[in-house]
Amino acid sequence: MLSSYYKKKLDELIFYCKKNLPSNKVNENLIAKAFKYALEAHKLDKRASGEPYFSHPYEVALIIAKEIPLDDVSIIASLLHDVIEDTNFTIKDIKEEFGDEVAEIVDGATKIDGIFDNYELQQIESYKKLLLSMTSDIRVMLIKFADRLHNLRTIEFLSNPRQLRMAQETVEIYAPFAHRFGLSNVKTELEELSFKYLDRKTYDEIAKKLNEKKREREKFVKKFIEPIKQSLEKDGLKFEIQGRAKSIYSIYKKIKQRNKSFDEIYDLFAVRIILDTKNKNDCFNAYGLISQIYFPVPERFKDYISLPKQNGYQSIHTTLISKDGKMVEVQIKTRDMHEIAEKGIAAHWKYKENTNINEENLEKWMKYIRETFENVGKDKDASEDFMESFKLNLYQDEIYVFTPKGDLKVMPSGTTALDFAFEIHTQIGMKCIGAKVNGKIVPINTVLKSGNQVEILTSKNQTPKLDWEQFVVTHKAKSDLRKFFNAEKRDLSAKGKELFEKKLKKNKLHINEDTLLKLIHKLKYKEISDFYFNIASDEDKANEVINVISDKSKSINGESKSVQNELTSEQVYEKFINDARSATNGISVNNGKEDNSLEGLKYEFAKCCNPIPGDEVLGFITKTEGIKIHRKNCKNIVNLFLHDPDRILEINWNDSGGGDYTGGLKIIGEDRPGMLNDITNVISKNFSSTNIKSVVINTKGAVFEGTLILNIKNLKQLNQIIEKLISQEGIFSVSRFEE
Repeated sequence: MLSSYYKKKLDELIFYCKKNLPSNKVNENLIAKAFKYALEAHKLDKRASGEPYFSHPYEVALIIAKEIPLDDVSIIASLLHDVIEDTNFTIKDIKEEFGDEVAEIVDGATKIDGIFDNYELQQIESYKKLLLSMTSDIRVMLIKFADRLHNLRTIEFLSNPRQLRMAQETVEIYAPFAHRFGLSNVKTELEELSFKYLDRKTYDEIAKKLNEKKREREKFVKKFIEPIKQSLEKDGLKFEIQGRAKSIYSIYKKIKQRNKSFDEIYDLFAVRIILDTKNKNDCFNAYGLISQIYFPVPERFKDYISLPKQNGYQSIHTTLISKDGKMVEVQIKTRDMHEIAEKGIAAHWKYKENTNINEENLEKWMKYIRETFENVGKDKDASEDFMESFKLNLYQDEIYVFTPKGDLKVMPSGTTALDFAFEIHTQIGMKCIGAKVNGKIVPINTVLKSGNQVEILTSKNQTPKLDWEQFVVTHKAKSDLRKFFNAEKRDLSAKGKELFEKKLKKNKLHINEDTLLKLIHKLKYKEISDFYFNIASDEDKANEVINVISDKSKSINGESKSVQNELTSEQVYEKFINDARSATNGISVNNGKEDNSLEGLKYEFAKCCNPIPGDEVLGFITKTEGIKIHRKNCKNIVNLFLHDPDRILEINWNDSGGGDYTGGLKIIGEDRPGMLNDITNVISKNFSSTNIKSVVINTKGAVFEGTLILNIKNLKQLNQIIEKLISQEGIFSVSRFEE
């Protein structure tokens, strides 16, 4: 039974659902059931503010109902979105109680949580997961917008580092996504709240100056819109006019972009004319009327009604010069267009008859996102370049460019003729030598403008140039060029390798891969492929290395070694232990005292515990295999000691005993791109005498388990390696591997 307080809260939620959702999209019983379910699940939890945790999912659901109204499934999933992560309930429980659709959305929202941990290091994967989850069901992202919005509204209760981190994530990730979804109000509030914590001093300065001029501004706006109202009324149009200051964050961006002070920025406020009409031509009529009152700035006219933005935004934008000489931005749109601008995809859900263009464009955008991320390779540099280009495109406006046949292409602002060529087809981009823009021949790096008609000029003799990557802006162009240059590099590297191997053979030299890698690293090559690539360009590079190998050929072990990817951890471990045992002579029997009865008796290290110098050890005299040496804490030696103590020997390590021993490490950590490379780099950089013999990696979901087999000197060195690895980010545990 709900208390009167919670009954009132539920009634409030149902009220806004009925008010804002389509009448056939409100299942009151299921909303009430989800309300009670979440209340019970979170009954023991508190927020940082001290409030009951349930207040958060409730407020998220209320934001969905009031500000991004879609359907009752979104409301129910909002109430339940933290249940899986923060309570003992499972996704199976949600599915049984509320069905597959709700469960899938809750599961999607849960998976997004936490993906931005260390996102500075893992941006690519974080964005990828976010985007791919978004494209499965748009409602997942709407819930995450509402979730982030409420967290920012209560951010004052968090510690300062968490405040800064959340604000930075919001400005870089959530706000531009909200913009792409057409959620104007949500995007503005996310930026405003974040900016307050990222740069409080500047925020307060701008807020203070806006407040100081508030009365003056209101007086100006009233005077400015009065003749507009009279003209529109005289023409018989029904309308609403809004005049308000722009957001503090948008003003801050104008100050930064234009490198001007607050007092030098004139377009600090905008006027919206919202027409109560279904006829979009009334917007153009209104524009004609107001441009007779105030002088319009031609280059600042934008028609987003005939050519909507990809997120469905429609409006006429113009800038008018007031009688006082001030520039005023004016937007003209219908009531439906205004609601779509404020509520984005949620409004389209409501106005189904008006959604054809937007749904088609939004689906194209999401398809582009899916394909883009699925095609991003493991190349770190390529991934970073992609991220920069993608983040740029999130913030940029589009331009509208036409082919010679009149087909429209929507491209990001800053697009060059070469970008346009790659947009048409990869091979056209590869062979591009220039373009005709509005009939005039221009270079391939010419930046295009909205309305340009572009014809690409090609030549069969043209091949991509390295400097092309410097001026293209679209991901497709960058990706196609990178693939071309990487393929070219691979071909040259293969030729270089072939040339190097011929020189080795000619000089009757051999070098194993490990030694070669160490050598080229000393010569400042990052990868062995870079070394081979340089040889293809300059044979003298190969001769330098041949000379070094020649000088050291007597001390180089030419035996080839390879990583055992196909074997199990145990098989690899045993193989390398056997190699090490055959070459080890670092022990003395009976504390070094002579014992003629043991003279010539062979010994070997027990496979079960594989001792290394520094371990406390004991020997056991076997009947057929000589002395088996065990670590003192080995369970097998304990059993042998209990059954036959007379065959136990004291064993010491010789001070002069040398050679390499085999040690194994078991590592558990986060499965992310580059982790294996990070692990091997830690060892190679900090322990140059340690050779990695084998690596075996197995993944389970987001976690990996790995076994490293190493050549080491002693226990001290092994422990130092363990300490160094356990301090690395993403490593959960490191322990000595035992068979």
